[in-house]
Amino acid sequence: MPALEQLSRLELPARAFSGFVPIACSLGGAAVAAALFVWSIGNLALMVLTVLLFAASLLMLIGIYMQEPNEARILTLFGRYVGTDRHEGLRWANPFAMRERISLRARNLNAPHIKVNDKRGNPIEISAAIVWRVQDTARAVFEVDKFETYVGVQAETAIRHLATQFAYDDGEDLDPDETTLRAGQDEVVKALVAELQERCAQAGVAVLEAKITHLAYAPEIAQVMLRRQQAEAIISARKKIVQGAVTMVEEALRGLSEREIVVLDDERKAAMVSNLLVVLCSDKDAQPIINAGTLYA
Repeated sequence: MPALEQLSRLELPARAFSGFVPIACSLGGAAVAAALFVWSIGNLALMVLTVLLFAASLLMLIGIYMQEPNEARILTLFGRYVGTDRHEGLRWANPFAMRERISLRARNLNAPHIKVNDKRGNPIEISAAIVWRVQDTARAVFEVDKFETYVGVQAETAIRHLATQFAYDDGEDLDPDETTLRAGQDEVVKALVAELQERCAQAGVAVLEAKITHLAYAPEIAQVMLRRQQAEAIISARKKIVQGAVTMVEEALRGLSEREIVVLDDERKAAMVSNLLVVLCSDKDAQPIINAGTLYA
């Protein structure tokens, strides 16, 4: 029994047909009924036949509906799901069946800004834009209540869970190749789409695409984190400057020694290295001081 109930929740093709033949039959039957009405006066049997023919024509006309591209009609007969019609154009189905229109077009969901803690515990703000569409109409209508609201709630839940799995930015406490929210956008989006698809599968919804639209530290720590990023950038730049300066000093000493331009003892080399490092690593222009005497004066 549970297996049969589960099967009834999957989308099934409905027994619906093109509406041109039924509408022609309906109009033709109504015309015949109108003609017989004149002859049915005084004839009870003919009058009953006229009424039945007119009622049948009207009933057939009720079963006609117009369906646009990327639309579907879910048909239920006396509370039982009997199928989904995905064909476009003029259609006809059982007049007694209830027909619920559902759009199969791609839809956008702009998730609101959410404040959540990242992997390090830092409060951040994050939001995403999600493109989705209904894939299984039976699940969308019968498995969940208001599938649009369901997708919105699941999207917010998935974004919150995603933010806790990654750190906002690189740091000394992370592995060098670890994915972060700011630097690993492609991996983060793949993880978000996979989680959304898993969460929305019950509602018969397919997630087509997702993009992070907003990512920032929460206002209460934004200034502190900005100073931290600036300090890290300054330290990184200083390291490169020092490495370059050391390389230049090595080349200068090697060149002087190889060309025998001047012979320097260890003390003079130390003084030269000190002066060159000051000049090369200083933020401001160096002011030279000319020594008119000797180093040992």
